[in-house]
Amino acid sequence: MVVLAVVAVCVVLLVLAFLLPRLSRHPQRGTQRSLGAGSQAAGKAPGRLGHWLSKPFRSSSKAVGRSGSAGRRARGRMPF
Repeated sequence: MVVLAVVAVCVVLLVLAFLLPRLSRHPQRGTQRSLGAGSQAAGKAPGRLGHWLSKPFRSSSKAVGRSGSAGRRARGRMPF
């Protein structure tokens, strides 16, 4: 269920970044900030468990960043 939510956010950010590149940065940063807070909270678990629990949040944050930048990059390559 969480995976579907992250995929949906990535798709929305990709479309938003393509259509409105400058206005897409704020939602992208907000999403990455909330995922970073989740990663930080999960990382406080003891030992290896903290590393394992924070990894999904970190990879989701990377995916959000990549989808936003991919939308802006595609928009920049358009001929018009």
